[in-house]
Amino acid sequence: MNGHPAPKGCGPTTGACAAAAALAAAKVWLGESQPERVEIVLPGGRILDVVIDSAVRREDGAEATVIKPDNDDDDATRGLAIRVRISRREGGGIVFAAGEGVGTVTRPGLSLPPGEPAVNPTPRAMIADALSGLDGGWRVEISVPRGMETAEKTYNPRLGIVGGISIIGRSGLVRPYCGAARRSAFLCSFRVARESGHGMMVMVPGNIGRRAVEKRFRFAPEQLLETGNAWDDA
Repeated sequence: MNGHPAPKGCGPTTGACAAAAALAAAKVWLGESQPERVEIVLPGGRILDVVIDSAVRREDGAEATVIKPDNDDDDATRGLAIRVRISRREGGGIVFAAGEGVGTVTRPGLSLPPGEPAVNPTPRAMIADALSGLDGGWRVEISVPRGMETAEKTYNPRLGIVGGISIIGRSGLVRPYCGAARRSAFLCSFRVARESGHGMMVMVPGNIGRRAVEKRFRFAPEQLLETGNAWDDA
C-alpha cells in the first residue's frame, strides 16, 4: 500500500476506527480469517495501522470491532468499542444506520440533515472505500456500547444529536490535545445556533457558568457554549 505512515503518537478517530472495522468485516465476508490488524488510507493519503479486536462472518454479512486506543488525547471516546456490522441489501450503494450508542441528527446546521445517523461525511467516504471490493448494496450499522453515556460528556446534546456519540474525524487522526478538533466543535455549535434561528451565543467556562446562565436568563440549550480555557479558539 502506497503512502506515508501516520505520525508517531497519533491514533485513529472514531471515523477511522469505523473504517478499519468495516475493512476487517469485508475481509472475513470474502473468506479471509480474522485479521489482527488492517491498514487504512486516511483522507490526506497517510497510512494508518489499526488493531482489530474481533471480526466474524454472519449469514448475511459480517461484523468487526475496533477498540479506540488511548493516544494521550483528552477525548471522551478513548477506550470505546467501535463496532461495524455490514449486511446485504437490495440494490446498489451503501446506507448507514445508527446502532446502539450512535447518535441521530435532529437539528439543521450540521454537515448531515436531520434524521441521518451521526456518521460524518469523511468517515462515510472512508467506510465506502473500505467496502469497495464488495459487490452489490450494503447496509452499514455502527454501534458503540457505552456511547449514549459518553455522549453526555461531548457537545452532542447541545448540537441536537441524540442517542449517542458521533462518528467523526476529518483527517482520520487524533492528535494529542488537538486544538483543531476543539475549534471545529465550536464552529458546529455556532452553525447549529444560527440555523435554529438564534442571533446570539453565550460562552461560559463550564458547568458553573452554564447553570448560572440557565438560572438567570432564558436561552435555548444550543445557545450555550462551554469553552473551558479555550477562549481564544472560541
